[in-house]
Amino acid sequence: MADVSGPQDSPIDGQVFMLASAKASVGPQRLSELLVRVQRDLGDRRGAYRREFERVVDAEDREVFLVPTDHWEAVGDRLELDRRATEAIARTHAEQLRRIGSRTDRREEFDTALEIREAVVVGR
Repeated sequence: MADVSGPQDSPIDGQVFMLASAKASVGPQRLSELLVRVQRDLGDRRGAYRREFERVVDAEDREVFLVPTDHWEAVGDRLELDRRATEAIARTHAEQLRRIGSRTDRREEFDTALEIREAVVVGR
């Protein structure tokens, strides 16, 4: 299978994007636009994420933080996203953390963390 790339300017892997877009209540084009828009916002807040939240992944191309369960709702409000868009973004970021966990033998750890927190993936 050819390498599938995610949206440009997004730290989301292509296969994660495809899975998330299949499950999302928003179309792939809209999800791609949302991911890029959200990534710009998250990138501007990278310093705050580093100071305030647990960083569970520190990779060359992205960082992943665990945040409180109401975090995506606050981001959605700030960016004036509807509930479906906000849920699709949150689901995509959680799936990205799970994929990283599968590749690094940390899947169980990340699944447990996602029971009480949410994931935020910030590209570098």
